[in-house]
Amino acid sequence: MTRKKTPESLRSQRWFGASDLRAFGHRSRTLQMGYRYEDFVGRPVIGLINTWSDINPCHTHLRQRAEEVKRGVWQAGGFPIELPAMSLAEVMVKPTTMLYRNFLAMETEELLRSHPIDGAVLLGGCDKTTPGLLMGAISMNVPAIFLPAGPLLRGNWGGKVLGSGSDVWKYWAEKQAGRITEADWQEMEAGIARSFGTCMTMGTASTMAGIVEAMGMMLPGAGSIPAADSGHSRMAMDCGSRIVDMVWEDLTPKSILTRNSFHNAIVALMAMAGSTNGIIHVLAMARRAGINLTLDDFEALSNEVGVIANLRPSGDWLMEDFHYAGGFKAFFKTLMPHLKLDELTVTGKTMRDNIADAKVWNEDVIRPLDNPIAKGGGIAVLRGNLAPGGCIIKPTAAEPRLLKHTGPAIVFDSYDAMSKAVNDESLDVTPDHVMVLRNAGPVGGPGMPEWGMLPIPKVLLKQGVRDMVRISDARMSGTSYGACILHVAPESYVGGPLAAVKNGDMITVDVPARTIRLEISDEELKTRLAAFTPKPRPELRGYVKLHAEHVKQADEGCDYDFLEGTAPIPEPEIH
Repeated sequence: MTRKKTPESLRSQRWFGASDLRAFGHRSRTLQMGYRYEDFVGRPVIGLINTWSDINPCHTHLRQRAEEVKRGVWQAGGFPIELPAMSLAEVMVKPTTMLYRNFLAMETEELLRSHPIDGAVLLGGCDKTTPGLLMGAISMNVPAIFLPAGPLLRGNWGGKVLGSGSDVWKYWAEKQAGRITEADWQEMEAGIARSFGTCMTMGTASTMAGIVEAMGMMLPGAGSIPAADSGHSRMAMDCGSRIVDMVWEDLTPKSILTRNSFHNAIVALMAMAGSTNGIIHVLAMARRAGINLTLDDFEALSNEVGVIANLRPSGDWLMEDFHYAGGFKAFFKTLMPHLKLDELTVTGKTMRDNIADAKVWNEDVIRPLDNPIAKGGGIAVLRGNLAPGGCIIKPTAAEPRLLKHTGPAIVFDSYDAMSKAVNDESLDVTPDHVMVLRNAGPVGGPGMPEWGMLPIPKVLLKQGVRDMVRISDARMSGTSYGACILHVAPESYVGGPLAAVKNGDMITVDVPARTIRLEISDEELKTRLAAFTPKPRPELRGYVKLHAEHVKQADEGCDYDFLEGTAPIPEPEIH
C-alpha cells in the first residue's frame, strides 16, 4: 500500500487534531462515549452509512453486518462510526421508494460532509438504496466502498423453486384466472421469501449489485453472495479493513469512476438482462461523477453482447445458483472481450487483476458468449413521436410475437382507474389492444412508481392471454416481465406526447427497428398537445413539492437539477 495521506492530513483531524476550544469539545465529547484518545486521534474515521431498519426485510441482517464491518475497521487501525440513514424498504414505502432515492442521496452526502469522516462503508442493497448511497458518496468524494445486502435464499412451494417477484406475478395471474386456490396462494406467501436479503431473481437489487461491482465500487465477488451465507459476514469484515487502506491511499470514487467504468456497467446490465431501473440509476450516478451518459450510450451497447446470465425473469435460475456457479467474478471473466479491464477498483487493482482467478462452475447458469439465452442485449431503447426522449423495453421478458405489433390504445389516466377496469369482466378489450397508463412519471406519479407492468385484464386472463403490449411513463419492478414499454419521456403530466393518446388510436411498436409511433399526423399531435392541461391534484408541500419542482425526466436519470454536476462541496466551517 502506498500512503498518500498522513495522520495530520486526515479530514477528521480538522475536528480532533487542532488545539483550539472547538477541538477540545470534539475530543471531550468523544471521550464521553468511552473512547480513548488513541482510538480516534490520528486514525482514519470511517462512517458506516447503514440503511438497516425494523421494517426492511432486505436489510434485517445489516445491524449485525455493521458490527462485522466495525471489527474489520478496528483491526485495520481505523475508528468506526455508524450513522443511520433512510432505509427505503421497497415493499413497504408508498407511493414508491423512487420518490425518496434522491432524499437518501442528499442524506448520505450531508452525513459524510457534516461529520468528521475520512472514508465510508455504504450498507445497502434494497433497490433504491444502492444508487442513493452511491450518488451521495460520489458527490462527497471521500473514499467509499459499497457493501451489498445480498440475495435471499431460494423460495419453495409445492415442490417448485420460487423466485421473488417473478413468480408472484405469474401465479397471481393464475389465481385471477381461477387456476390456483386461496390456500395455495397463502402457502406461497409463507414459502417465497424465507430468509433476510434482497430479491433472489435478477431484479433491481441484484442488477444494481452487478452494476456497482462492474463499476469497481465493490469488493470482487461481493455482489452475489447470498445474505445468509457465512461468506457474507467475512465480506463485511473485509470491507471494514479495506476502507481504512483506501483512506490512506486517498482512493476516492472520482478516482475510480471513468467513462470506461460506466461502459462496463452498461455491458453488465445488458448481459444480465438486468432491471430496466438500472438505466435510470446508472444515468444518475454517472452524472454525479461528471460523465454525461445518455440513452444512446445504452443503445450503442445493447446488441454488443448477448444475455449470458440465465436468471429469472428472463431465464431459469436464481441468484443463489448464480453465486455458486462462479458469481460476478466469473460473469465478468466470461465478458472480458467486451469490458474495459484496466479500470481501477476499490481494491486498488484493476478489474483484470480482480477476475484473473475466476472460474465458471455451471455453464447453464453463466453461459459462454457463444451460447447466450438471447442474442440481443437485455434492454432496448425505442424512440418515436410517442417518446421523443426515448422509452425502454426488456425484449427477453416479452412474448416474441409482441415485439412488432400494431393495435388500438385503451387509455387510463390513473392507476386506480386502470385497476378497476382490468377487474371488470365486461371490459371491451382484446389481446391486440395496447394498454396505456399515464400520469405515472417522475412528476406525475409523483416519484415514478413501479406501475409499468399493467395487469392483464381478467377477461383476457380467463381466455389464456398472459402478455400484451403495455405502455407507460412509469417504471416496473426488475422482477417483472412482459411486453411492457416504460419510462416514456417526456412524461404525460408535463405535456409529453403520451398525454395526447385517445382510446382507439393505433400505436405501432417495432422493437427490432427501435421505434414507437402514435399513428396520427404531426399536425394532429401538435393540436392535441396544445389543448393539454395537467390532471388536477392536491396542493403539494414539503419534500414532495421539492421533488416535483426539481426532478428531471427518466432519460436524464431522475436526479434533481440542483444535485447534478461536480462542483466542489465547501467543507463545513469549524468555529
